[in-house]
Amino acid sequence: MLTAIEPRTKATKPMNTLTKLLLLIGALALSACNNPDRFGGGAGGAAGAGGITQGALGDPGDPNSPAYFAQTIGDKVLFAVDQSTLTPEAQATLTNQAVWLNQHPGYTAIIEGHADEVGTREYNLALGARRASSVQNFLVSQGVAAHRLRTVSYGKERPLAVCSNEACYSQNRRAVTVIGAGAGV
Repeated sequence: MLTAIEPRTKATKPMNTLTKLLLLIGALALSACNNPDRFGGGAGGAAGAGGITQGALGDPGDPNSPAYFAQTIGDKVLFAVDQSTLTPEAQATLTNQAVWLNQHPGYTAIIEGHADEVGTREYNLALGARRASSVQNFLVSQGVAAHRLRTVSYGKERPLAVCSNEACYSQNRRAVTVIGAGAGV
């Protein structure tokens, strides 16, 4: 009877090893999908959709650098609830953005439209698109060449703040101008 058990034990050892190997490969594959920076820093961070990397942002003290644009000029404008109309504060920021972009024709920009978490995904994607278009239209009206600007909507998919109160919602109702390198987007 001992001999009948031995072949079974020998047969299951490779099976256990194979099973463990497959589980390890599966776990590694799943962990590779869990990249917290999968959006490249996003929302005016290190790089947005097609933006430039953190290392290429330059010195925030250099008026010719994208870091200066983001931190001193301001890369973000905010919107009221369910609105894509630019506030006077947003227009002032965008006027400064347009001046910088007109002085730096070697840069392009992607305008990201965002929304708060209230409402459906579809509604917020459409609202984010309207917000990005409002910013783009304003920049073009200030002399920025349209071929240098592109828009993208993230709706409620990329919040700056995550909680369920007005303080968070107001931060997420925004458009962000992400500077990129190149003559056209």
